Amino acid sequence: MTERSTRRVVTVPDVVGLPFHIGRDIASKAGVTLANPDPDGPPIGALAWPGLYYIVRQHPGAGTQLREWDSVGVEIVKHGNAPDREPAAPRPHPPVDAAHAAPETSQQVDLTGD
Repeated sequence: MTERSTRRVVTVPDVVGLPFHIGRDIASKAGVTLANPDPDGPPIGALAWPGLYYIVRQHPGAGTQLREWDSVGVEIVKHGNAPDREPAAPRPHPPVDAAHAAPETSQQVDLTGD
């Protein structure tokens, strides 16, 4: 038996609209952990500190069945930002054939001090 198969099944709570610190506590009591949806980014707790942040989106959604201590990705916005403001999202990479910015004239800077 693997460790994953021995963990109990839990239900993801609805944490959207809650302050991050409250949503984190509710998620923990439900048996899941909140995480940054960007796996290469910093931990969600580091993004939500210091200050007051609200959870604006979660994945998977409330009611989903997960194994105990699986992650629920949440997006947050700082208090004071418009409540309907979309959270920052990664921008897609430009197409490979996209034009690149280049200076119109060659510029050189003398760093030797002569």
